[in-house]
Amino acid sequence: MKVDLNSDLGESFGRYKLGLDEEVMKYITSANVATGWHAGDPLVMRKTVKLAKEKGVAVGAHPGYPDLMGFGRRYMKLSPEDARNYILYQIGALYAFTRAEGLELQHVKPHGAFYNALAKEEELARAVIEGIADFSKNLIFVTLSDSKPAQIAEEMGVKIAHEVFADRAYNPDGTLVSRSKPGAVIHDKEEIAERVISMVKDGGVNAINGEWIELKVDTICVHGDNPKAVEITRHIREVLEREGVKIVPMKEILR
Repeated sequence: MKVDLNSDLGESFGRYKLGLDEEVMKYITSANVATGWHAGDPLVMRKTVKLAKEKGVAVGAHPGYPDLMGFGRRYMKLSPEDARNYILYQIGALYAFTRAEGLELQHVKPHGAFYNALAKEEELARAVIEGIADFSKNLIFVTLSDSKPAQIAEEMGVKIAHEVFADRAYNPDGTLVSRSKPGAVIHDKEEIAERVISMVKDGGVNAINGEWIELKVDTICVHGDNPKAVEITRHIREVLEREGVKIVPMKEILR
């Protein structure tokens, strides 16, 4: 049994520092690097790519809405043409740094409100996947487990990594509970680890209302901006390995 651990990193910019990238990077196998629109800047992007290279962590683009002030967590209405080109532009920005460091670009995972919008807006999802395919069909599209975007990507011949979230509560329809609602984010490391084991070994988890939902799991997101990010990420990895689960980059799972 294999699974990937991913985290959203490189989200500092200018004099603003966010996250514990150096420590979190020790325990993950894939890094989603911010591409400058919701967070990140050229110096941070290169630094994060270099760090991933040193730690043997695979690198993917983490494109978001053009919303530094709102950290990409505010919904924006985009036309399909906008979405397709926004994605392609941000992939290209990170690719410059992975190429400079001699690394392969492994995947693309949209950020925040952009990510959530894809599960609700089929036309938007299709445009984003087209933007990824414009760059390369060898890139892996990371999306919410067993969602409509995953179905669209499969139809279009784009590789998919079904993603679950270690520290987020789920609605009964498989979407994430809004961060504005109580209980949306889980902070107890033991509860998080129990949920992760349930997802990986039992193929599902209890939604916020107690209803069981089935989930496909290729990659698990652990948030690097959580104050206890390092402790939680280390604990998740230790528990998974103790259960006989091998932690590998998503490209090794999706061969």
